[in-house]
Amino acid sequence: MIQEFGLKGEALERLAVIVRGTDTNRHDLAAESAGVLVAFLGLSRMYGGDLQQLDAGMTLYDVFYRWCRDASGEQHDWPAAMTSA
Repeated sequence: MIQEFGLKGEALERLAVIVRGTDTNRHDLAAESAGVLVAFLGLSRMYGGDLQQLDAGMTLYDVFYRWCRDASGEQHDWPAAMTSA
């Protein structure tokens, strides 16, 4: 779809690799692919109707895009115990 619609952008390109890894069961393409699969399999168990699942899935795609665009560099490696002031 990226090529077909002539879409550009680093975040979209990163998301495309993640989705390709998810869709083709090639989780080696992107570490995040396995997590995306988990999220969508969970949706398929939550919603019986295709339209409900699609609606929830579109929200997740928005979330994943925003992560690719704004938060992929964020780390959570701060010390577990903080000293109080």
